[in-house]
Amino acid sequence: MTQHRWLAFFAGCLLQMVGAAQAAELTVFSAASLTDVLPILARDYTRTHGEEIRFSFGASSAIARQIEAGASADVFISADVEWMDYLAQRDLLRAGTRRVIAGNRLVLIGARRHGPVTLDRHLDFAALLGDGRLALGDPAHVPAGRYAQMALESLGLWDSIASRLAPAESVRVALMYVVRGEAPLGIVYATDARGVPEVRVLAEFPADVTPAIHYPAAVLRQAKAPSAASFVRYLADPAARAIWAAHGFTPAPSDTAQP
Repeated sequence: MTQHRWLAFFAGCLLQMVGAAQAAELTVFSAASLTDVLPILARDYTRTHGEEIRFSFGASSAIARQIEAGASADVFISADVEWMDYLAQRDLLRAGTRRVIAGNRLVLIGARRHGPVTLDRHLDFAALLGDGRLALGDPAHVPAGRYAQMALESLGLWDSIASRLAPAESVRVALMYVVRGEAPLGIVYATDARGVPEVRVLAEFPADVTPAIHYPAAVLRQAKAPSAASFVRYLADPAARAIWAAHGFTPAPSDTAQP
């Protein structure tokens, strides 16, 4: 084999190796509230299956629109069914791969100096907030914020607090408003507040004041990674459920598959 042909052969092999490596890496666009737990799940999955997983986290609305605009990803995990439905309505999901993988709860948080409060229509938010504002995900775009608005409306508290909000681009940003002292109170998922020493859970919202908080996952129609469907199935498997539970998430329904 001449030197020229050898170089061409070597270059071709190198390109095949790079292409195979790229195909083996999964790209997952996920809700920001899964920032801590998904890398742990990914390490467990990678030990068994070998594929590396790359994540992009953000508000479900923002990453759904990025996918709609053509962003390259294999799997989408939303913090609510609405944004998953948004992509389904645009025929951007691979049929038969959608399933619920975990659930969550909504909590009211504050600085460590605060004591517990009772969440009912008699709660005096104005007294608790003082001159501050209530941090939450922007209800117009962020699932946690929409859940928070629904919960406060159900409790008859929304009208008294609607003008005192600090809307954030994601639930994790809302958490940081309280951590940094930029807002005295916030509404986040229970899992967001776990292990954060700067904040205290003041109350958990009753389950009956919001719809069930579920995280659906699905393979995207444009997915190139061959193991994308395997990863989504893994997220609802018993081994994964133990990791979800250890990080404070509630179990997915026993029948997790969705149309």
